Amino acid sequence: MNNVVRQIRRGDFHAAAKLLTSIERGDPFALPILKALYPYTGRAHIIGITGPTGTGKSSLINGLTTGYRRLRQRVGILAVDPSSPISGGAILGDRIRMRDHLTDPGVFIRSLAARGAPGGLPVMVLARALLVLDALGLDVIFIETIGVGQDQTAVSSIARTTVVVLNPTLGDEVQLLKAGILEIADLFVVNKADLPGADTMALQLADLSGHKNPTPVFKTSALKHLGFDELIKGLNDLAKRTRHPKRPKGTNRR
Repeated sequence: MNNVVRQIRRGDFHAAAKLLTSIERGDPFALPILKALYPYTGRAHIIGITGPTGTGKSSLINGLTTGYRRLRQRVGILAVDPSSPISGGAILGDRIRMRDHLTDPGVFIRSLAARGAPGGLPVMVLARALLVLDALGLDVIFIETIGVGQDQTAVSSIARTTVVVLNPTLGDEVQLLKAGILEIADLFVVNKADLPGADTMALQLADLSGHKNPTPVFKTSALKHLGFDELIKGLNDLAKRTRHPKRPKGTNRR
């Protein structure tokens, strides 16, 4: 056990991957290791990325990862994928869209299978996985959900910053989503901002969030490589104002 703890604290991705596999399998020997790692957590900026299917969450994370790596930040990505009906494992679609960083030694990418969890987010497995990545010494950790729904609330309870991603093609659907979105969003992103209607969508979101302490709204385009520097600055500003980062539930030492 002590050897695994030392390896992870040294930033060993291979040791972290093996431990995550044990966590997903429910192996009981992983729990003492997690307890030993807990004192070395709490430094990473954990960012939850949620939004309707098709809004470009994976592309957004890919662009943000490129930006953070330029700043010499080490990045972790936990992508919750639909489960394979045959093996029960993650389908790994997000790894395909994040292929720019698959061989980057400063980026750790892991897909987690939803495995029928309510809202598509395996909260306990995810919380323990976050603990491992935090102890690994990563600076920024992204959680990508399958979509909106019950996983909205779950990811906002785990992440330090919750980003809700929308795009101009949603149109009036924002009205249907606004109740849940307004409750959990620390920051809005209008992705695919190269499409018509992006400015209108951004204004609509600004109006929905109110005039007193409005939720910041940013526009990005992975296709045009626009808006990521501004978004990273916004995320960093939010992190500075959050003095007490959340500890994922289910990871305390008791």
